[in-house]
Amino acid sequence: MSQFHSQDYERMLDRVVAVLESDDPAASGRLISEHLHSAFDCGTVIFAEIRTAQRSGRALGWAPGSIGEAAEHVIRRRVAQRHPMISYMAAGQQSPAIVSEICDKWRHSQWYSEARRDYGTTQQLGLPLPGEPGVLRVVSLGRLGDFGRRELAFAQRIQPLLVSAHRNMREQQRLRDALAAATEPVRQIESHGLTPRELTVLGLLAEGLTAEVIGRRLTISPHTVNRHLEKIYRKLGTNNRVSTVSLARRSGLVM
Repeated sequence: MSQFHSQDYERMLDRVVAVLESDDPAASGRLISEHLHSAFDCGTVIFAEIRTAQRSGRALGWAPGSIGEAAEHVIRRRVAQRHPMISYMAAGQQSPAIVSEICDKWRHSQWYSEARRDYGTTQQLGLPLPGEPGVLRVVSLGRLGDFGRRELAFAQRIQPLLVSAHRNMREQQRLRDALAAATEPVRQIESHGLTPRELTVLGLLAEGLTAEVIGRRLTISPHTVNRHLEKIYRKLGTNNRVSTVSLARRSGLVM
């Protein structure tokens, strides 16, 4: 059994800070997975997003790196097989759970046999993250041997940190998707010298959000939001929110 200490929590906090400072959602998912792989001393970590209506899923991150594209195949297989964690989360459960404790037939199931054959893991711990209607997200940890009370308690303790990191990843991806819809905004962003984080703040400002709400959305302080706004004003040559949003829309920086 792993022995968790305050240093483990601090290292997890450091990783989450790195995620919040990153402008690459894909890299953030891998960063989280790699740290959980090390912290829990487990064999595999797969950060999955599952769309229940389409019965499909994709990998947001994984560890070790050797899993690679196989992570997508594993997720699709588990969705088709109706893995116990999917039913658990679909029922509204959000607490971390050891799979054998929510499925009496775990050790006699196809999921167990395939995980043991393909990755040498015999137990799984699922750490749910917030989704939206029809979308489930979970970090699944697999290991040879059991997860105990200590691991479960640690998963519960770090869950709020992972929730904050994941919200930031989603916000970054949402804005990236909006920018990818047109080439003109990209050219304008480069000409004005805005950083990806400043663009994120500008996009939320254009939605009418206050510094406090933007801070909560990005898990940063209102003071940090205002610092970003000051830099945006300087780069765009504006001095208030109304003129900044107006210019950003005319320039194609925001929708």
